[in-house]
Amino acid sequence: METTRKLRKERIGVVVSNKMDKTIVITVERKVKHPMYGKFVKRRQKFTAHDEENTCNIGDTVRIMETRPLSKNKCWRLVEIIERVK
Repeated sequence: METTRKLRKERIGVVVSNKMDKTIVITVERKVKHPMYGKFVKRRQKFTAHDEENTCNIGDTVRIMETRPLSKNKCWRLVEIIERVK
């Protein structure tokens, strides 16, 4: 009996902190239309993700993927570094 896995969520964001061991903090920014005024407003959300080799630096653009809970706040993991900071 085969069980199919559901698609996991992926996000693209910018690393804002790498001070923890094997953990990075990513900010994901999205634009949402205000319901009344129609203006697009920026909304930011922070995620903590698992970085096994401590390869990310602050300012890098990365892709993260949802995974099982790894700690109290960490349920995302690093998939790839899209762009390194200069």
